[in-house]
Amino acid sequence: MTQPDVLIVGAGLAGLACARHLDHRGHSFVLLDAADAVGGRVRTDEVDGFLLDRGFQVLLTAYPEAQALLDYDLLGLRSFYDGVLVYVGGRLHRVADPIRRPLAAAATLLAPVGTLEDKLRVARLRAALLRGSLTDLFDREETTTLDALRRRWGFSDRMIDRFFRPFFGGIFFDRDLTASSRMFEFVFRMFAEGRAALPAGGMEAIPRQLAAPLPPEAIRLNTRVRHVEPGRVTLDDGTTLEAPAVVVATEAPAAAALLGERAAIRPTAYRSTTCLYFSAETPPVPEGVLILDGEGTGPVNNVSVLTNVAPTYGPVGRALVSAVVLGDPADDDETLERAVRRQLLLWFGPAVQTWAHLRTYRIRYALPEQAPPFLTPPERPVRLGDGLYVCGDHRATASIHGALRSGRHAGEAVALDLAPVPG
Repeated sequence: MTQPDVLIVGAGLAGLACARHLDHRGHSFVLLDAADAVGGRVRTDEVDGFLLDRGFQVLLTAYPEAQALLDYDLLGLRSFYDGVLVYVGGRLHRVADPIRRPLAAAATLLAPVGTLEDKLRVARLRAALLRGSLTDLFDREETTTLDALRRRWGFSDRMIDRFFRPFFGGIFFDRDLTASSRMFEFVFRMFAEGRAALPAGGMEAIPRQLAAPLPPEAIRLNTRVRHVEPGRVTLDDGTTLEAPAVVVATEAPAAAALLGERAAIRPTAYRSTTCLYFSAETPPVPEGVLILDGEGTGPVNNVSVLTNVAPTYGPVGRALVSAVVLGDPADDDETLERAVRRQLLLWFGPAVQTWAHLRTYRIRYALPEQAPPFLTPPERPVRLGDGLYVCGDHRATASIHGALRSGRHAGEAVALDLAPVPG
């Protein structure tokens, strides 16, 4: 095999974004991944005619990097309802975006999810975060999300407990809201500027689209890397590959193990999530809306009927229900499933007992830990020196946007360093 210009370890979103930039610049590369398909954590399985994403995931259409790299029309995006249903006091209450769903304004104002002043504060928060550039947003003082909600934005504990904890806790897998305020404000802005959506073919359609223009021979799957050093990668079978540049585009713990003392990879701590999928004869709600546990009784944090959002996620006549449990519970799968059903019986009634359990996913490394100072600075260097580079969502915002952006930055750095020096 001819020696490539670059070896990229990891074919998740960051590695694919790096490869796309290098390919565009005319540099040869080999993309290595231990899995049987590209995508990293963004994978989808087909089970009994249903599309099951490996953990509940959505694409925020306002992500600048996604807009630059992805063809949304080809993905066939389908959007969630602009609002949520919150389970409080024995029933579901609607809290909708008043700009996009003005007819739901009365229900939103009357919902026992915070005070009237809290709901006015949401409008002020929205306006404030839409002003200025993203750089301005990341220049704000970094604290925890909880501290920002209380001190900076003035929300009551009831609004925080019944809305922000289940909604943003479900995004960060952190109901305590210890994640960076910069991350919270960035994600809030993305929701305000765009929609939460699912590709018709499942979330794995995103990495498949990213990989489609790349040379097939440059992608080597089922290939585990054991060791990385300047100019060389050693595979599990002892084979060595060489290239002037090596990019490590894996999750943070794997990057730390591969790079060792050459790079202070942080954070290596992470957040976990568990997702249970059920097949139902009738959807428990008629809309493609996120349903939140506003009481915090658990184990379920949020539920959605994915076939109401994207009908392609299931066979005709069946509904696909996802139930998200934060963390990795100690209970075995059967015990956890029973606990989830007991909770959802209160929400949706006895039909829950007829749902067929499809699969439970325990995603141990779902996101890097995002507590401050995670985004100070907002982005970490991708260039390590000696021809080594690192990228991933642990180097920027822990999101699809962050992974794509970090991968692009790594590709740009490699291309610049490989460019011939003018003589």
